[in-house]
Amino acid sequence: MKMIINFSVSRYLALAIKEFIHMARDRVTIGMVIGIPLIQLILFGFAINTNPRHLPTVLINADNSPQVRTLVTALQNSSYFDIQHNHISVAKADRLMQEAKVQFIIQIPANFSRKLIRGEKPDMLLITDGSDPSASAAAVSAVEYLVGHVFKDTFEKNGLAYLQNKSSSFNVVVHNRYNPEQITQYNIVPGLAGVILTMTLVMITGLAITREREQGTMESLLATPVTPLEVMLGKITPYIIVGYIQLLLIVFAAKVLFSIPILGSVLLLLVVTFPFIIANLIVGITFSTIAKTQLQAMQMTFFFFLPSILLSGFMFPFYGMPKWAQWLGEILPLTHYLRIIRGIILKGNTFETLFSSIWPILIFILIVGIICIKRYRRTL
Repeated sequence: MKMIINFSVSRYLALAIKEFIHMARDRVTIGMVIGIPLIQLILFGFAINTNPRHLPTVLINADNSPQVRTLVTALQNSSYFDIQHNHISVAKADRLMQEAKVQFIIQIPANFSRKLIRGEKPDMLLITDGSDPSASAAAVSAVEYLVGHVFKDTFEKNGLAYLQNKSSSFNVVVHNRYNPEQITQYNIVPGLAGVILTMTLVMITGLAITREREQGTMESLLATPVTPLEVMLGKITPYIIVGYIQLLLIVFAAKVLFSIPILGSVLLLLVVTFPFIIANLIVGITFSTIAKTQLQAMQMTFFFFLPSILLSGFMFPFYGMPKWAQWLGEILPLTHYLRIIRGIILKGNTFETLFSSIWPILIFILIVGIICIKRYRRTL
């Protein structure tokens, strides 16, 4: 009661104004307060799509008849299939799917039209990339709908009315490659390795230099005869081991707990994970050189982690996002690492196949590493 009686509005306003001034001077915090909600609004509102369309598709067509052209046009008009590759070999198509550059391969045999007119119900092969089953479900349903509707007008105009009464004029053979049973864990668990490494490594290294500054040991670090590159490498080296321990735990759990078959080389996985670990550690160190406090470093970590998890293809189909979101996603190391780890575990990819996803991470390391060295201050 006495505390309420002694309450002073003027003292309260003075303290509130002081806090507003401190908050206004903290540009990093202000940027996070405004930036994070804007990122969430834009990404969830525009970039995220649970019903992906215009998915990259390879068409291998051995029957260029009017009926087949009608079928191909119907597939494109469904808006699920974006035929980006045509007149290529089966081996080239398989390579593109291994590299996660296409979601579907459509194969139409040479005698498709002849069997169609005879009422023999020819087969059309639809191969999907089962490493991301959520991206294919709606498209497969669209194809199954076309089976009974795409040729109705064609049959009527060409005197093939006897074929209209059939429930389906051709068969669609769906082959879910790399994940035939469409088990969700096959997609999620390998991807979790990249997500966990991104979150933990950026966070713990983001606190490295700010911790020195807050604990008062920064003066000793600056007094030592070391270059910025030596400081950066010295700070991240212990956490490389931490990253590998996390990766091995996840791979062990994937095999033992979730019974996920590991088709590729675990040794290759360890080798190609090294650039990804370095990329995340350098991001954390860069944040640490920019932030003045550990709180600011944590805020920057969240600022980096949120787009990574949303734009990489971990939570939502990558090719279901608009092009501008895909371009942003291609900048992030997690996008490429998801293709690497899923490629090794689910597809048995080799280093040659994976290189298209490795070199963007190396470029990211070079650019962010230069920024980090430039941002490191030799004085307080």
